[in-house]
Amino acid sequence: MSTVDFIRGSLRQLHSSYDEAIADLSPEQLHWRATDTGLPISFILWHYVRTEDNIIQFVLQRKPTVWIEGGWYEKLALHKTAQGTGMSLEDAQNLRIDSLDDWRRYQTAVWQTTDAFLASADDEMLGQTTTVKPLGEMPVQNAIGMMCLTHGFTHLGEVQHVRGLLGLKGMGW
Repeated sequence: MSTVDFIRGSLRQLHSSYDEAIADLSPEQLHWRATDTGLPISFILWHYVRTEDNIIQFVLQRKPTVWIEGGWYEKLALHKTAQGTGMSLEDAQNLRIDSLDDWRRYQTAVWQTTDAFLASADDEMLGQTTTVKPLGEMPVQNAIGMMCLTHGFTHLGEVQHVRGLLGLKGMGW
């Protein structure tokens, strides 16, 4: 198996898991917080998908993000360029996804652009160097591995934990 095939398959699994994690959520569950310092699924979800969009589209391809290109920030009435890093706790807790249907359309568009990018990638391209601010230069495969796979699965674990606190069934059960 090539590195591209491994990354592409792993991201497909991650994407499917995120889709499953929000499939049965009510608006109240999407925005619920366990504690005064906790984060709702809405923020965790928004932060991760925006990060993947930024890494794959802007950082690696120097293209506008799906978020900008599709006008999703306007459709969802959310910040045009923010993706959560450096955001205040209050702002993160107050982030609202008022239309889960619109959100799913954006999320699906990100999954599709990521998969299309990887469909045209090869292991040589993954070994090329890119710059991820503020982390610095690294091989493309590390940028995807750290910022999409590791970061994405970590946040998926947070989503799963909040689902458990809400008394919802686990994903894949």
